[in-house]
Amino acid sequence: MTELALRSGRTLIAFWSARLAPNGRKLAVLVLIALLISSSADLAEVVMQAMSDAYLQVTVFVAATLALFYSAEKMLNVDLGEVMARRVGWQPAIAAVLGALPGCGGAIVVVTQFTRGYASFGALISVLVATMGDAAFLLIAREPMSALLVMAISLSVGTLTGWIVDRIHGADYMRAAVVSDAEQQALADAAPRPWLPDWSRHLWLALLAPGLVLGAMIALQMDSDAVIGIAGATRWFGFLSAAFCVVLWALSGHGNSHVICPIDTDQTGERVVIDTNFVTAWVVAAFLTYEVAVFAFGADVSVLFKGWAPIMPMVGLLVGFVPGCGPQIVVTSLYLAGAIPFSAQLANAISNDGDALFPALALAPRAAILATAYSALPALLIGYGWFFLFE
Repeated sequence: MTELALRSGRTLIAFWSARLAPNGRKLAVLVLIALLISSSADLAEVVMQAMSDAYLQVTVFVAATLALFYSAEKMLNVDLGEVMARRVGWQPAIAAVLGALPGCGGAIVVVTQFTRGYASFGALISVLVATMGDAAFLLIAREPMSALLVMAISLSVGTLTGWIVDRIHGADYMRAAVVSDAEQQALADAAPRPWLPDWSRHLWLALLAPGLVLGAMIALQMDSDAVIGIAGATRWFGFLSAAFCVVLWALSGHGNSHVICPIDTDQTGERVVIDTNFVTAWVVAAFLTYEVAVFAFGADVSVLFKGWAPIMPMVGLLVGFVPGCGPQIVVTSLYLAGAIPFSAQLANAISNDGDALFPALALAPRAAILATAYSALPALLIGYGWFFLFE
């Protein structure tokens, strides 16, 4: 019995050291959600409904979009970096195309090529201007036509900006020293991998199928509870599924599968689960912020934001400077909720760099900071141009 207790204690200590201690801020999110639910019955209803909506109206469709995109990426099996290295004069255009692809994978390919000395500074700027990061999956799942418009504008602006920069500075400006394949592989090997036990992945994928059915029924404005025959079943399923996603995200070593570099795995399902959990956590945060604010102030937050409409493109631009995809997902969620105008979404899409900025900051910080600053000008022009012309 004593040996069993000691072994259990060592297991708990190891789990704390490996999973819980390094993720204190993520675990604080779980604690905050628990406190909101336990504070009052009315607020608990708001929180549970918001999390259910996040899962059934966003998560399931983001997962389907990610699965299609990652499957196509795996089947094509094209070395995009090699293609780009062979087309020196077209690097800004190729970089913009890669950046405009949903997610951060294409953008990280370009950033990697720049840090290895094979891509120009203009190409780096092109990809940072064109990429929208993981927020693109959210926008595609909810408003595909808006997503296409943002991607088209970002692609055009990114290409033009990159060409202008290369024309002004030259293709060798701030070009990094060539990094060998062995050094690049060492960096990839050193990158921590997200935590995802097999049982959790299987359960997550099992929940996705009924989640997609319920999500489709909600999108078609059908009464899913009436079909199931149990009052409140849809809300409970959505809430518990969203909570499961957030818990897995909180216990993972990193938010998504490409924090430092594209994940080295052939498991498309694993990538879908990891990246969807990341998107879900931030969407839940956005939904809760919005709904709890409405509950607390008794007013539609979108109405309050309308009085600040002229500064919203600047706000979207400034949020875009924050590295990572999380804050950008919040901006997109607020746009989809009608809280901020399309001009703010557009300015954020152009100024934000997603997770592609992390390897650039780690290996070429001066170039990364300067490229981010350069992206502010097209974001400012396009964001306010749209605001004054169409809003």
